[in-house]
Amino acid sequence: MIGDPVCVAPTGDVCGEGVVWHAAHNALYWCDINRFLVHRLSLADSWEPGRDLRHDALFCLNGWPSVRLNDARPDPRGSLWAGSMRNNVRPDGSSGGVGGQDGILVRIDPNGRATCFREKIGISNTLAWSPDCRHFYFGDTLANVIWVYDYDASTGAISNERPFLEGFGRGYPDGSAVDSEGCLWNCRFYGNCIVRVAPDGKIDRVVEMPVKNITTCAFGGADLQTLFVTTASAEAPRGDRLAGSLFAIRTDVMGQPENRFSLLWT
Repeated sequence: MIGDPVCVAPTGDVCGEGVVWHAAHNALYWCDINRFLVHRLSLADSWEPGRDLRHDALFCLNGWPSVRLNDARPDPRGSLWAGSMRNNVRPDGSSGGVGGQDGILVRIDPNGRATCFREKIGISNTLAWSPDCRHFYFGDTLANVIWVYDYDASTGAISNERPFLEGFGRGYPDGSAVDSEGCLWNCRFYGNCIVRVAPDGKIDRVVEMPVKNITTCAFGGADLQTLFVTTASAEAPRGDRLAGSLFAIRTDVMGQPENRFSLLWT
């Protein structure tokens, strides 16, 4: 059984993204790309309004500001993987157009060295690993595809790209999380739903959402059985009263603990 989506923070984000569970803080963090904010939801306390996220850069993306980073997650080895896209956020936070294939996929190691693994991406989304650390998932929203790769846990390299979820008819792939059973939960922008995909690529279930634009998700809570979901008010229909809110869904499966970026300060 799976619970109904519950709005836990009506933040009205233009584009809520990057949700991550911090077990030591017993808290959830996520951002609003267009308002340059980071939110924090403490399960022991309450939601804290966003704080400005503009700060010194850890990694500089070639081509900025024509391009920007869009999604990032640490891998099991402690490196940070990040994907980029054509920059659709103007300096004042308003939305611009998307398109092209300006995005890349890079791995940033703890020593700061960056390695590019893929180019010609429309909108980078979904960076996730299987529980056995043998597979890596990465997607292009504009191409409506999520690929699966072989992942080498000893070197952090990926290889053998092939489609995992391609052409699904409801919306476009945004962020994802992989649960302890190896199933990928993919948020569907424009799709009003989250789709759970089994390791063999078959659709296991579709979770209906009360708003149209679903952006990212992460498992959290003490038992890792709450799926927290961000959404976007950008391009939402007029009836989406809770668009841009953070939602929580109780699930019948556990997620995985978050990986950590092992930054080496010099």
